[in-house]
Amino acid sequence: MTPHWQALLLALREPARMAAFDDATWDLLMRQALSAGVLGRLAALARQAGIEAALPLPVRRHMGALLAVSDQQRRAVRWELVLLSRDLAALRGPVLLLKGAAYVAGELPPAPGRLFSDIDLLVPRDQLDEAEAALMLGGWVSAAGTAYDERYYRQWMHELPPMVHLRRQTNLDLHHNILPLTARIKTPCGPLLAAAQPVPEFPRFSVPAPVDQVLHSATHLMHEGEWGHGLRDLADLDSLLRLHGREAGFWEALLARAALLNLGRPLFYALTQCRRWLHTPVPDDVLARCPSRPGRLAQRLMDAVLQRALTSAHRGSTAPGTRLAEFMLYVRSHYLRMPLHLLLPHLIVKAVSRPPPGRDQQDEADPAAQP
Repeated sequence: MTPHWQALLLALREPARMAAFDDATWDLLMRQALSAGVLGRLAALARQAGIEAALPLPVRRHMGALLAVSDQQRRAVRWELVLLSRDLAALRGPVLLLKGAAYVAGELPPAPGRLFSDIDLLVPRDQLDEAEAALMLGGWVSAAGTAYDERYYRQWMHELPPMVHLRRQTNLDLHHNILPLTARIKTPCGPLLAAAQPVPEFPRFSVPAPVDQVLHSATHLMHEGEWGHGLRDLADLDSLLRLHGREAGFWEALLARAALLNLGRPLFYALTQCRRWLHTPVPDDVLARCPSRPGRLAQRLMDAVLQRALTSAHRGSTAPGTRLAEFMLYVRSHYLRMPLHLLLPHLIVKAVSRPPPGRDQQDEADPAAQP
């Protein structure tokens, strides 16, 4: 990354160092952290390190406001899980919480300071219709923009079209896998559901096993086409690795799980980037033995591209070549998601159906940009 990002990376790696930052450093760091979606995380880290009182007053106020919002959202997520437990009470199979909802329910390290946009659930594919029907009876409806979007999700993707609750306006994604049906990597979902760990407070739900938490986070990060929040997702993964990496046998289990789920390549890239930017304690032999490890040329190319893409959140601090790196990762994400004979017609349809400039596009989402 560019030298402009060094203070932000240092704050994420060693939160106590924030107490010594001067006003000029904070001026840039606050804008970068807010753009990258990690300011709430820095606020939580500062509180955990006991250095809040040493921070400048404007910084404390801004961070305190973000922590208040994050705390309120976590309470809202927990209440939604209570209501969803009622909606899905009759469902036969397990219901797995993913990403933010799993972090909250499992009280995992990425949760403090994090802001949430939706709730992600995963159910067995043979119970997808039953789960959707139960949700619809509970007031959830599809938020897909067009009939084509409905078909896109239901025929090719790993999730149904996004759903929204009619009264509470909460957003929900109902998954049946962690990668699209058309993805080049084929990942069986059964092992994730079989190893899921129940949540005592919400017995209707489970969270992924530690190795699956890491693999899902790594896959979501490395198959993403939009990198504005790439650093936030990298920080989430770093916190999971620091938590679970201390457990006996974790690294061996992680490598075996990556081989079983065909996720060795995204795991390798994610571990490499975590260690490079956040100094995550990943053992050398884990990287050396990672399944589907890429060749040296591919590693160098991805390092160069990711180095630039991770600065894309704050346009005033981008590295040279950032726009090209963003485009390359966007193309790569689509290449990984769909074969060309499906992807090219899809992109043409979306380009033709795009609203003209000037129309409100706040609710217009491109399904191809979804992880």
